[in-house]
Amino acid sequence: MKTIGLIGGMSWESSLEYYRILNQTTQARRGGLHSAKVILFSVDFADLAAMQHEGQWSDISAILVEAAQQLQMAGASMVLICTNTMHLVADDVEARISVPLVHIADAVAEAIKAQGLGRVGLLGTRFTMEQDFYRQRLVENHGLEVIIPNDAGRAAVHQIIYDELCQGQFKPESRQTVLGICQELVEAGAEGVILGCTELELLVGDATATVPLFPTTRIHAEAAVALALS
Repeated sequence: MKTIGLIGGMSWESSLEYYRILNQTTQARRGGLHSAKVILFSVDFADLAAMQHEGQWSDISAILVEAAQQLQMAGASMVLICTNTMHLVADDVEARISVPLVHIADAVAEAIKAQGLGRVGLLGTRFTMEQDFYRQRLVENHGLEVIIPNDAGRAAVHQIIYDELCQGQFKPESRQTVLGICQELVEAGAEGVILGCTELELLVGDATATVPLFPTTRIHAEAAVALALS
C-alpha cells in the first residue's frame, strides 16, 4: 500500500474527517486490521485564513509547497491538500513535487460524471465559488456546467464556513440555510450540488435533498485510497 501525504489543518475538523474516512475505507477494502498509511502535515489555519482574506496567495503557495515537499521527503507517495479553497495554489504545489497531487476537483468531477450528471451547483467559500481555479477546472477539464448561488447565498455560506464551521460550531439553523441554498440551486437547474468545503458535509450530515449531494472530503479521501491500493 502506498503512503498518503496530507496537508491538513484547514480546518483541523475536516482533517480529522479525512483521517477517519481514509482508515475506514482502507479497512472496508482490505479487511481485518488493515488501516491507511498516512503522513500528516498540519498548518496553523489562523495564519493562512488571514492571508486568504488579504489576498496573499503567493505566501500561501510557498507554505503549502514546503509542506508538500516535506511530505514527499518523509515518504509520501502522493499528496492531498485537505481543503477545497487552497486548491487555488494546487498548480504551484504540483509543479514543485515529483509525486502525484490528487486534485479534489478531479475526484469530484469523476463522481459527478459516474452518476451521468452534467450541470451541478457549487457551494464553498467565496474563493471557491467566485474564482476560476475550481469552476474552470470542472468546466474545461471535465465538461461540466457549474451554477453558484446568488450574492446573498454566497455571503451566507462563506460566513457560516469561517465564523462557525471552522470553529467547530454546527448550528441547526445554519444547516437549514445551506439546505435552502441547495434547493435554490436545484430550482436554477442543478442536477446535483457539490458541498465544496470540507466542513459543509459535516454540517449537512445525512440530510436528504431533491438531487444528489457530493461530499468532497469523502470523495477526495476515497480517491486517495483507490490510488494507494492500485
